[in-house]
This record gives sequence, structure tokens and C-alpha cells, in this order.
Amino acid sequence: MGEFMNEEYFDILDEFGNKTGLIKSRTLVHKDGDWHRAEHIWIVNQKGEILLQRRCATKDSDPNMLDISCAGHLTSGDKPIEGALRELKEELNLEVNPNDLKFITTLKRSPKHNNDFVDNEFDDMYLLHIDKDIEDLNYQKEEISEILFVPYQKFKEMVSNKQSDLVIYPDEYKILFEILDKEIRKGD
Repeated sequence: MGEFMNEEYFDILDEFGNKTGLIKSRTLVHKDGDWHRAEHIWIVNQKGEILLQRRCATKDSDPNMLDISCAGHLTSGDKPIEGALRELKEELNLEVNPNDLKFITTLKRSPKHNNDFVDNEFDDMYLLHIDKDIEDLNYQKEEISEILFVPYQKFKEMVSNKQSDLVIYPDEYKILFEILDKEIRKGD
């Protein structure tokens, strides 16, 4: 019973991303394949490096994989920006001004994990520029095993080579690169 005590609850969405009024536990949402919302925050530092996190071995999806700088499901009742700010605080101990989070788009995704874990998500994508080095960041040890800044060109190579320990988000990377190619070229 213990594992359900602290379980998160999500608002169930229809296939267009609208709330249905139903609320379910994380476990049931992923078991039943219900549509729900998550926040994806890509963090770039002043050197034009991308922050990646390595997911803990105990995660129910993509354990030990390199992933988005900061991401998490939207808890029932939260607004997307509130969820994004909460995840930044929980995962990276980062407190930022909501205006610093640049909303990019919402992507509808159904990544395949296994038959017992169906992830039908609407992912709100944000970009956050921070003036920090890796030593300035503290991460949540229960969820994350390491964090690292990767130079932008190296990150693009990791994606194009489909590096085996990197979670692949084809649509999201394409959008991210379109934005950062302009920004980082401008900054040279």
C-alpha cells in the first residue's frame, strides 16, 4: 500500500487537451493510457550549453537515460506555469521568475514504453536561460542521478547519432534546434 500514499493525481484530458473533469492517480493514468499534461523545460546557460539530467535507475520510464533539463507531470488543479515552476524547484532547487520561462508550444505525444505503461501526454515546452554553472545547481537525488551541461553542438550530435542513453524526442528537438540555432548564432 505504501507506494500509493504519496501518489500524484492528474487531471484527465480528452484527445484535444481539454480537461474532462476526471482526476486519477499517476499509476492508473499510465495503466489506462489516459491523456494528461506534462511540463518540459529546456535550460540553456550563458555559454550556450544545454542542461541534461540522468534519470535515476528506479524511474518507471527511461531509467538511467539522459533526459530534458527538467520535466514533470502537471498535478491536478495546477496551471502549467505553476507546474513548471514547481518542477524547477523540486528537481533542481531553482527559483525563477515566471517571466523568465519562455513558453514555446504544446506537443501531443504517445511514446511507447511497455504494455503496462502507456504515456499519452500533452507536453508544454519551455525554454529557460540561466546564468549558472553546474556547481551552482543542486538536484533531487531521489529522481536524478546526475546533471551536466553539454555544449550545444555536441548535444546536436548526440541527437543526430541517436545516442543510446539519450531519450529521443524528434519533434521537440527539431523545434528546440530551430530556436537555438538562431539564438546561439546571434550570440557568436
